[in-house]
Amino acid sequence: MLHLNAFLMGVGHHEAAWRLPESDPFAQTDAEHFKHLARVAERGKLDSLFLADSPVLWSSIGRRPAGTLEPTVLLTALAGATERIGLIATASTTYNEPFNLARRFASLDHLSGGRAGWNIVTTAGVEAARNFNLDELPAHRERYERAAEFVELSRKLWDSWDDAAPLGDKEAGRWGDDELLYPPHHIGRHFRVAGPLNVPRSPQGYPLLVQAGSSEDGKELAARYAEAVFTAQQTLEEAQAFYRDLKRRTAEAGRDPDSIKILPGIVPAIGSTEAEALALEAELDHLIRPEYARQQLATTLRVAPEDLHLDEELPAELPGEDEIEGAKSRYTLIVTLARRERLTVRQLIGRLGGGRGHRTFAGTPEQVADAIEDWYRSGAADGFNIMPPVLPSGLETFVDHVVPILQRRGLFRTEYTGTTLRDHYGLPRPANQFTRQPATV
Repeated sequence: MLHLNAFLMGVGHHEAAWRLPESDPFAQTDAEHFKHLARVAERGKLDSLFLADSPVLWSSIGRRPAGTLEPTVLLTALAGATERIGLIATASTTYNEPFNLARRFASLDHLSGGRAGWNIVTTAGVEAARNFNLDELPAHRERYERAAEFVELSRKLWDSWDDAAPLGDKEAGRWGDDELLYPPHHIGRHFRVAGPLNVPRSPQGYPLLVQAGSSEDGKELAARYAEAVFTAQQTLEEAQAFYRDLKRRTAEAGRDPDSIKILPGIVPAIGSTEAEALALEAELDHLIRPEYARQQLATTLRVAPEDLHLDEELPAELPGEDEIEGAKSRYTLIVTLARRERLTVRQLIGRLGGGRGHRTFAGTPEQVADAIEDWYRSGAADGFNIMPPVLPSGLETFVDHVVPILQRRGLFRTEYTGTTLRDHYGLPRPANQFTRQPATV
C-alpha cells in the first residue's frame, strides 16, 4: 500500500496562498486551524501529518505569514484532537541537546498512544547559528557527524528503560526495578550524557525516525537510521535514481531496504477540470511579490539580488555544490531545474513559490491519482508527502476526491489496521538494545 503524509504549513505551501480571499493570514498560530487539518487528514486515513520547523525566523515577514508554533507543543494539542493519525515534527540535531529532545519525543509518544515521529535535520543557514552562540554555520560534514552521534545517543536514552522496569507493585511497595534501567554513560566527540532518561520507554519504543536531506551526507545518515525519507524530486527519472540509490545504501548499511519508506513531495493544485486547476495555479503565481521571492532566491543561490534579472535566465556563473555549506541538495535541485527547462528568474520564482523545489502538479483528482500511481508503480516512491498549495481547501479536496480514487484502485487503505505510527508504515516496534536476552539451552 501507498503511504501518504500530509505536510501542513500555515494556510498552504504556496507562498501567496495567504492572499486568497478564503485564507486567514493569521492561521499559522491558531490551534483550531491545525486541529481541523489533522481531523481532515485522519478522515482520509492518511498515515501521518508533518510539521516542519526551523530555529530561525525564515525570510522576510513581508513575504508570507511568519512566526510558527513550536511543533512538538502543537502536536501535543493535535494528539488530543485525533485518535490514529501519526504526528511527525522536525527538530534539529545542530541546535538541540539529545537528552532534552529524546525526552520531548518520548513524552509525545506516550501522550499520543504511540504516534510520534521525529524528522531529523541538521539545519542550514548562518542565521540559525547566530541564535545559538555561534558566529558561523558549522561545516556540512561536521553537522552530519554530530547528527549521527545525536541519533545514536537518543536511541540509547529511549532504551535506557526496559519495558518491564515499571512494576507498580502496591503490595510489595515497589514501583519499579532499578536493575532494569540502562544508563548509557555516553562519552563521545560531541556529547557527554550519563542518563538514564527520566521518561519510561514509550509505546513505540522510540518514535518513527524520518530524514529529509538528499545530499551525500544526508543519504548516508538516512541509510543508517531513517525509517521514512521526505525528499524533493522533479522528474520521474531523478526520483527513480534517488530511490534505487537510497535502497542500495540501506542494504549496504546492513538494513532491510523495505524498512525505509521514500516519500517525495508533491504540491497538487486540484480542480474539477484541468482548466480549473491551472487557473488556481496561475492565480497563486500572479499573487507572488517578486521582490521578496527574488531576495530569497538570491540568498539560496549565494548571489546578489541585483544579479538576478526577472526576465532572464540564471547567471552563467554560480557557486558549485561543493562551495555550499547549507542545503546542498536543494541548491543543486533548483539550479538543475532552471538550467534544464531554461527558466527565467520570474518563471523559476513561480515554480518555487508553490513547492520550494518539490514537484508541483495541476490537474483533476483523476490526474493527480494517475501521477501518484505512476511514480509508485515505476519504482520512484513508496508513498508521497502531500503538500497542498492552499489550506484547508487543498487538503479537503485531496482527501475527499483523490484518496477515494486511490482506494478504489487498491493502492491505499480504507481503514486503519493498527494504532501506532509504526503500524501505519508497516514497521515493527524496535527491540531494546540493552535488554538481557534469556540464555538458550
